[in-house]
Amino acid sequence: MAAYDGIADWYENDFLGRGPSGEGDGHPLGLGPLLRGLLGEGGGTCLEIGCGTGVHARAVRELGWTPVGVDLSARMLRYADGRLPVAVGDAARLPVRDASVPAVIAVMVHTDMPDYPAVLREAARVLRPGGRFVHIGVHPCFCGGFADRADPDAVVIRPGYLDGHWTKRSWTDAGLRDKVGASHRPLPALLQAFVDAGLTFERFAEGAGPTPAVLAMAATAGG
Repeated sequence: MAAYDGIADWYENDFLGRGPSGEGDGHPLGLGPLLRGLLGEGGGTCLEIGCGTGVHARAVRELGWTPVGVDLSARMLRYADGRLPVAVGDAARLPVRDASVPAVIAVMVHTDMPDYPAVLREAARVLRPGGRFVHIGVHPCFCGGFADRADPDAVVIRPGYLDGHWTKRSWTDAGLRDKVGASHRPLPALLQAFVDAGLTFERFAEGAGPTPAVLAMAATAGG
């Protein structure tokens, strides 16, 4: 069973703060501006890897793209149904043809995927030449089991950043990581995985705040 199957109801109704009506303004970190700025306007299919409950579909659609999602958790996808077309699938073995989509996004999921380099290779495989890949994820320098974010303006970084490991350690019991754990990669390892996958960096961005919780990147697939 996918790790998120057991928390799908909590994730949709409590973590995202939507409530039973399904209304809400998206992810609690307010990722809309980052996604819009890096993905940009376009047309055609935008594949979301690890789409979960489909919270980002509306923003993708407003940019002119047609959102389609893949996720390993069938229970999360039950909430996504109606927000975008979805399929149950492994991010490291996407059920998508080579060079078939113009855009791929992965939003706040890389720490859920122990073999994220394989996921990046899959993203590069399914993208058309020149297609865009957008990664928005936990900031490897300021988030992790080694980071105490009890005071978001003065994050305390403890030993463990360089370890590169999976952990359920978290500074809060109100979030995701104490429930499903997280895989951590230091910044150089994360960036190198993009290069090794054949993706070319275009733009970088960080979340707001003195110590941002989010690092975002846009890259293109080779021709």
